[in-house]
Amino acid sequence: LMPHINIKFFPVTLQQDTEQQLITDLTEAVTTAFGCSADVVSVAFEPIEEQRWQAQVYQPEIIERRHLLRKLPNY
Repeated sequence: LMPHINIKFFPVTLQQDTEQQLITDLTEAVTTAFGCSADVVSVAFEPIEEQRWQAQVYQPEIIERRHLLRKLPNY
């Protein structure tokens, strides 16, 4: 079991402490849910320009892979 989290978002600057807290919270949630060690969890942050969101995220990952989503966006 090797969970990987990839957060895609419009570019925004996160303060280092905010980013680290987010990584900690995500890792804790994943290790609790999957019963794995924090050592096997990886987290990526991937900023996507707003004008590229439809082509790079919405269409390929939300529309075409809708069957994998557990929470749908409301837009």
